[in-house]
Amino acid sequence: MGLLDLLFGNKQNTIKEFQKRGAIIIDVRTASEYQQGAIKGSKNMPLQTISSKINDIKKLNKPVITCCASGMRSGSAASILKSNGIEAVNGGGWMSLQTKL
Repeated sequence: MGLLDLLFGNKQNTIKEFQKRGAIIIDVRTASEYQQGAIKGSKNMPLQTISSKINDIKKLNKPVITCCASGMRSGSAASILKSNGIEAVNGGGWMSLQTKL
């Protein structure tokens, strides 16, 4: 186990475990970014709208994997979701995440 895994957990394992449990993938890029390419089956909820969609996301009763272009916005989104009691992990950039799924 590497130092980063020890400090932050193994994100790859978390993503796989979330997938087994029917996780939803939320892409927090803008609508125009999302239209240029996205993970099949993901939902587009721009970062600016995440806070207003907390109740809708909670109703899904599933873990959430967030993604964006580089991992910065999805990290913010995962933090917002976690602080609202939603099980979430930052999947990072959508293209990188797609190769892990």
